[in-house]
Amino acid sequence: MTRCDSRRWLTPLWITLACLWLAGCSGPQMRMADFDDSPADSLSIERAMILANARQALGLPYRYGGSSPSGVDCSGLVQMTYQAAGIAVPRTAEQQRQRLPQRELVRPGDLMFFGSGSKATHVGIYMGDQRMIHAPGSGRSVTVTSLGIDYWHERYLGAAGPAP
Repeated sequence: MTRCDSRRWLTPLWITLACLWLAGCSGPQMRMADFDDSPADSLSIERAMILANARQALGLPYRYGGSSPSGVDCSGLVQMTYQAAGIAVPRTAEQQRQRLPQRELVRPGDLMFFGSGSKATHVGIYMGDQRMIHAPGSGRSVTVTSLGIDYWHERYLGAAGPAP
């Protein structure tokens, strides 16, 4: 085999290996069930209660460390809404991500985790239709946001949920 012949097959090999390596470096992909995939009437009572409680929290002011109707942060919103549905969850976003059952397919009522790096610094409750309810930060209030923007996809770490 001549030197030119070996270059002909080495170049595609290197390109393939580089693509595989880059694909392995990307984070988890958001896989969300739409209401068509998981209709509201087929949700468990716990999931329905979580979503109802989260909707009731819309407009609550953001308060760092808060987990009551006077103000919530992102993980406090989760803790408050899940507790009202009879489900205990850990306090912080990272504790929730580490300790709750992981989900490949996100269904309404599941938690979605976001961060820069490997630590969850934000959490929201998936509503369906590529939207989540969350407490976005200081000076803002609990709101619904679209998950269809790059910001969330770039920071997505995974999903979890203890609700049946």
